[in-house]
Amino acid sequence: MTDTTLPNWNDTPTRQAILAFVAAVTDETSSHYVPPAERVAVFDNDGTLWCEKPLYAQLDLLLRKFAAQAEHDPVLREQQPWQAAYHKDYAWLGGAITRYYQGDDTDVKLVVEAVLALADGRAVEEVEAEAAAFVAHEQHLTLGRTYAAVVYQPMLELLRFLERHSFTCYIVSGSGREFLRGIAEALYAIPRDRVIGSTVAYAYELRDGVGTIVQKAELDVIDDGPNKPIQIWGVVGRRPILAAGNSNGDLAMLQYASGSALPTLRLLVLHDDDEREFAYTAGAEHALDAARTQSWTVISMRDDWRQVFPDIGG
Repeated sequence: MTDTTLPNWNDTPTRQAILAFVAAVTDETSSHYVPPAERVAVFDNDGTLWCEKPLYAQLDLLLRKFAAQAEHDPVLREQQPWQAAYHKDYAWLGGAITRYYQGDDTDVKLVVEAVLALADGRAVEEVEAEAAAFVAHEQHLTLGRTYAAVVYQPMLELLRFLERHSFTCYIVSGSGREFLRGIAEALYAIPRDRVIGSTVAYAYELRDGVGTIVQKAELDVIDDGPNKPIQIWGVVGRRPILAAGNSNGDLAMLQYASGSALPTLRLLVLHDDDEREFAYTAGAEHALDAARTQSWTVISMRDDWRQVFPDIGG
């Protein structure tokens, strides 16, 4: 009989480690048994559940808005990040993110300031609806698929596999919470209350007699690095026993799972498949070092995944 568990994972030590971990924590006769209430799994989004290169989907959406602003205001064309957006300088934009994960947030601060200006006064439902439409209909910059079709099929299978074994799965991302709430159910079948993301400040307003939550041009939390475990504790109230990420920004989250008194599994996605996706380690150097020294499970996209993306239309 063919084993249909995690069908797009090759039968490698990585797949075996996942199966062994889940078997151990769900076996009531095992010394590693974990009650269902404590089976918490957390997943980074960009680069872990779907493609993040050459730009995150949310960043692509924002850059299109920056470019439109620069089209109408020549002064902005000489200022970052509008200059990069207007000239489609994806190298500068992608480099800003990589440099952030390497410890230099100079360029990211410029992007954040521009993003906050765009956010000011927007109703949260409007942001969610815009995200859903963008991801469903707009094309990834290089892969010839919509953003909705660049999710990782093996990770979708892992989410469903964990849920069948009474895990509660959360998305913990540096992307905006409203953006993620707009797409999480459709892309991952993860409900909105299990989305943890970056946030701005909010205000309550009456608009046409209807109570509305609106965004303000003030940063609340960037859900990245050490803020990830803080946010997990604030929302979930438990340490995860399974954590999956792909970059230095996920290092603290993976370490937080490692501190559990319960059995834990830490997964780090390695982008090493330049034929089917992209190959890069920039921005993941510290996480990869930790994976090697602390015996985390590294997922090789090239070796561990039979198929990277879902069949289009399937």
